[in-house]
Amino acid sequence: MSAIKKLFNQNCIVPDIINIAPSETLDVQYPSGVKVEIGKELTPLQVKDQPIVNWAAKEGEYYTLAMVDPDAPSRENPKFREWHHWLIGNIYGGDLYKGEVLSDYIGSGPPKGTGLHRYVFLVYKQPEKCDFSKVPKLPNNSGEKRGKFSIAKFAQHYKFGSPVAGNFYFAKYDDYVPKLYQQLKG
Repeated sequence: MSAIKKLFNQNCIVPDIINIAPSETLDVQYPSGVKVEIGKELTPLQVKDQPIVNWAAKEGEYYTLAMVDPDAPSRENPKFREWHHWLIGNIYGGDLYKGEVLSDYIGSGPPKGTGLHRYVFLVYKQPEKCDFSKVPKLPNNSGEKRGKFSIAKFAQHYKFGSPVAGNFYFAKYDDYVPKLYQQLKG
């Protein structure tokens, strides 16, 4: 079993979010200078801005990228599983800027006292360019319609199959979180 598959299973991303772990590691680099290393802890301040994401994309193919938190509001009480932080579809050949932003990026904001949350990035290869016109486009100044999302159901609906690449980190509350909550009030 590859290291990524092993860590996705050990940290219950399989089966909490997906049934099969990706085989490739997604490269995620934040403007703060931190790089997501599978299963490492980062702070909400370090991940507040949209990262640069790369994977072994094939030219001429379309992809969907998602970032979700299955531990909302806490791992013990995940009643909003999954809260999606970022969703981009129709990414052509791995170029995020050629993708269709369905949900603008929102950094980590675990509530105070809820411990570590898992923040999971997944990339799916699309069978073709998709019509996402019925998917609500969500801005980064509101938390509306982000809870109780399922990337697995979304992928199944659009016939994506299993994720081709992924990564994840842990984060817990820090002093930046109240600033993020202000942003989400619009």
